[in-house]
Amino acid sequence: MKKTLLFTLALAVSFTLGFAFNNYVVKPALHSTELKKVTGIGGIFFKCKDPKKVREWYAANLGINTNPYGSVFEWYQGSDNTQKGFSQWSPFKETTTYFKPSEKDFMINYRVADLVGLVGQLKKDGVTICDSLEVESYGKFIHIMDIEGNKIELWEPNDVEYEKMGVQMGLKTTK
Repeated sequence: MKKTLLFTLALAVSFTLGFAFNNYVVKPALHSTELKKVTGIGGIFFKCKDPKKVREWYAANLGINTNPYGSVFEWYQGSDNTQKGFSQWSPFKETTTYFKPSEKDFMINYRVADLVGLVGQLKKDGVTICDSLEVESYGKFIHIMDIEGNKIELWEPNDVEYEKMGVQMGLKTTK
């Protein structure tokens, strides 16, 4: 009887300690309130004298499938390799004002998981927000400035709709 009682007590203590460990050590790491920020490169945009010739050069010399906007690179997401992801590559006319207020010749688009949450945090941190949130079928966008005056585009993508749009337009991706 004594052995059964001790065994039951030991089992109960082990269960309680395991439960406590799981709840107070493991779960906070799994359910962290830390905001997931950048998840990848959404696109690279740069200025050039003749975007059409630049697209043609890249198509002929590097095999990139170009279209009137540049090229879309198709890849599979690391967190779920059954899900496609896309990154845009776009040469812009050197006189474009799309990069303003930045004076730089390039702009990088970063993919993010929660744009609304991230913008809220960026505002709290004093980051310059250039415009208001733009919502399209293929994702949400906003522009910010980094500490050195580089304009950055943030994109919370809807890759399913982005792919549909490209297919509807008859555009090929670069794989």
